[in-house]
Amino acid sequence: MKLYSMIGSGNSYKVRLLLSKLGLPYVHVAMSSRDGSTRTPEFLAINPIGKLPVLELDDGHHLAESNAILLYLAELHHTEPTCYLPRMPYERALVFQWLFFEQYSHEPNVAVRRALLTYPERAARATPERLAQTLAGGNHALGVMEQQLARTPYLSGDCLTVADISLYAYTHDADVGGFDLNGFPAVRRWLDRVAAEPGHVPMMDPRLLEAPEVFMPGRAE
Repeated sequence: MKLYSMIGSGNSYKVRLLLSKLGLPYVHVAMSSRDGSTRTPEFLAINPIGKLPVLELDDGHHLAESNAILLYLAELHHTEPTCYLPRMPYERALVFQWLFFEQYSHEPNVAVRRALLTYPERAARATPERLAQTLAGGNHALGVMEQQLARTPYLSGDCLTVADISLYAYTHDADVGGFDLNGFPAVRRWLDRVAAEPGHVPMMDPRLLEAPEVFMPGRAE
């Protein structure tokens, strides 16, 4: 497989993280949505939305949208005793619930505030009103996670799922966006729990900086 991703992007990171935890080999193609490379005719032919990440499958098909990629990989490579995507309908729906929460409540606040404070080209949009809005919205989302994680070790129950992978990506460095995780002790324990799972890799994996295209081998069995 080939993964087109942006190294500093949480949406790209969540896919790399699951690939690593599953022990799947792939070729990483480093790109950036900030330099125009995702707006070229060549890339738009792969993903008309012009966003990263995009996973190119072995048969040549392409799949975009980070959470859709997570679901595809978890469905295809489900093995016991892991439960990245549970089989029972209710437990599976809980995973979907948290994935929708990530895109509609968490990412628009936690990730957007991080981007406003990090990327110079977005500085004009970092108005006091916008920063206050995303801070309040992000703290509310973190509070929802805190309530759940005070009851269960992972977001949808007792084991790691793609819901945890998805929400880990922009939560683990939420401090970059000005969020104080000291007020969310259950979230902090969960972050440590996810990072302790086998196959964990950091967002800024130094291996990805070696060349524009890097082969990432799967874990040795």
